[in-house]
Parts: sequence; C-alpha cells; structure tokens
Amino acid sequence: MSRTHHPVAVVAGGSAGVGRATVDALLDRGYRVAVLARGQERLDEMAAELGDRIWTEAVDVSDGTLLDQAANRIVAEFGVPEIWVNSAMLTSFSPFDKVDETEFRKITETTYLGTVNGCRAALRIMSRGNIVNVGSGLAYVSVPNQAAYCGAKHAVEGFTQALRIEIRQAGRPITLSMVQLPAVNTPQFDWARNRMDRKPQPAPPIFQPEVAARGILRAIDTDAREMLVGGSVLKLMVGNILAPDVVESRLEDQGVRMQKSDRPTEDGPDNLDGPVRDQAANAHGPYDSRAYDDGLIVDGDLMRKALVFGGAAAILGLGILVGRSTKPANGSSPQQDLNGATAVPSYHRPVEYRS
Repeated sequence: MSRTHHPVAVVAGGSAGVGRATVDALLDRGYRVAVLARGQERLDEMAAELGDRIWTEAVDVSDGTLLDQAANRIVAEFGVPEIWVNSAMLTSFSPFDKVDETEFRKITETTYLGTVNGCRAALRIMSRGNIVNVGSGLAYVSVPNQAAYCGAKHAVEGFTQALRIEIRQAGRPITLSMVQLPAVNTPQFDWARNRMDRKPQPAPPIFQPEVAARGILRAIDTDAREMLVGGSVLKLMVGNILAPDVVESRLEDQGVRMQKSDRPTEDGPDNLDGPVRDQAANAHGPYDSRAYDDGLIVDGDLMRKALVFGGAAAILGLGILVGRSTKPANGSSPQQDLNGATAVPSYHRPVEYRS
C-alpha cells in the first residue's frame, strides 16, 4: 500500500510576522513545516491550531549548537527538509549612541549570525532544495535609528553571496536565495525596543506579511538568486545606484520621522532579551488599515539588466507608478508586472507526492 509523503520545510523565526505568514503559505502548498522560534507560548499556540502539520521547538537561532541539535531532531522526528527559510530578526529603534555593545551584539547575533547558523544547519542536513535568507531593502539603503539592524542585513547580503558561490562550486543541488523585503506590517512594531518619542511604524508604504511570503515562495519556485518585494525596494535599489547622496539627504531630513507613528509610547517589555509573553502567534501587526495586500515581486537580476539596457529613468518611473497604482488592504487592487500582466496573488509550485 502506498503512503502519501508530504515534503518538509523549516522556518526559523516562524512564530510571528513574515515567518508566520511563510509557515501558513507553505502549509497551503502541502508542506509540513518545522517551526523554530524563541517563544514557547506562541509555538504551543501554533501546535494547538495546526496539529501534526507542524513540528515546533523553542530555540534561539543565535546559538549555533542549539540550532544544530534542533536540526538533528527535525530529521529524526519529522523528516529531511527540502526548504529552509531564515527569517528571525531583532531590532532597536534607537540612535546609535544610545545602543550599548550588548544590545548591538544581540541584534547582530540574531539577525546576522542567526542566518549564518541557519544556513550551516540547513546545509548539513539537506540533500537538495532551497534555502532562503530573508533580507530587507535596508540592505541597500540604511536608515537612522536602526544601525544594528541595517548593519546585520548588509552582512547577510555579503554572506549570502559568498556562500552561494561556494555551494555552486561544490555542485550541490541546493539553491540559496535572498529576498529583499519592504516595510511590512508585523508585530515587531509593538514589541521591539524603542527609544523614540512615539511608537514605531514601518516606514510607508507598508505591506502585509502575506506579500512577503509570496516573495519567498516565488524565490523558491524560480530558484532566483535574489527577489525584490514591493516597488519601494526597487526604488531604494535604483536610488542607491544613481544618487546615494540624494537618498541620504532625504533620510537625514525624514528618516526618523518616517519611522514614528501617531501612537504614544508605552511602558512595557520588549523582545530584545527574550520573547514577550502573552503575545499571540500572529503574522500581522497593528497597521492593517494602512497596509497593501498586494505588491510588485520581481527578480533582482532582471531588474539590474533592465537598469542597464532599459534605462534607469524608465525603471524609476515604473517604481513611482507602482507606488501610485496600489491601494491599501481595505480597498486593494492588483498591481501589474513589468510586462503589463496582472500580478497573481501567489505562485504555486506543484508539490510532488511520493509513495
């Protein structure tokens, strides 16, 4: 008698935000998903909701030894993964001179070294498939008040390129992709450390986490080297190439203000030293009414070729038009891709079932 086999994926940082949206998207594809995160309460909530379709373990990705041990248990108890997504992150909305070495190190160790540790564990247990490192448009253009996070995302970009070359040299059938995300409506804006005089917000335009998850799946589907999500990331990339001085001048004037919401600050715990308790395992943050539920998703290499052969002005103009053509989630309309075709909400790679 044949037995249905569901392929296995791993999402590190999968109990909230983009990671949680990616877990849900992979489950919709027919994968079983191993979810790694620091917060046991949120993992228990997900296990109660999703049952045996997921496997969970509380682990801090900044600890490579513990992450390796978790990877071993995934193989033994759940199966060998075909997909591994590194999505864990920490940040602090603070001027650099207010961030001491310990705080800066924690953000770097989770956001950067957590990705390094995830890649190391994935390469050790995977025989083939896809590894996706979740990046940010801030890997191209940094913003004030998030120096540690921006530095970590720049580091992830450099590390990913070096490792991708080594994987290809070794001839391993594993694709390593980078997905650069825009500002996303996630719970981090309620629980990240904040020293600004208002609660933080994603610097507009804001996108829903499902848009980010679709970008991650598109990278997997196409074995892309890099995927850009949101017209705002496209504009950051082009702006940094053409006029970095102008970009920095604008951020000098507006960069902090763009990260401040109209909500007052609140006393309460943040997630830098550990997960915040009594917070649900949600993908969405507090800005649903202002977030786009659709967005441009394009291959970064194709964009660079278009920049060379099609002209920078045309691409920048496209980014501006994309920004004008979208509507927030409460009245959204589909965007168009570069060929004028309507962008579909998701891209489905058929899941192979084996007996």
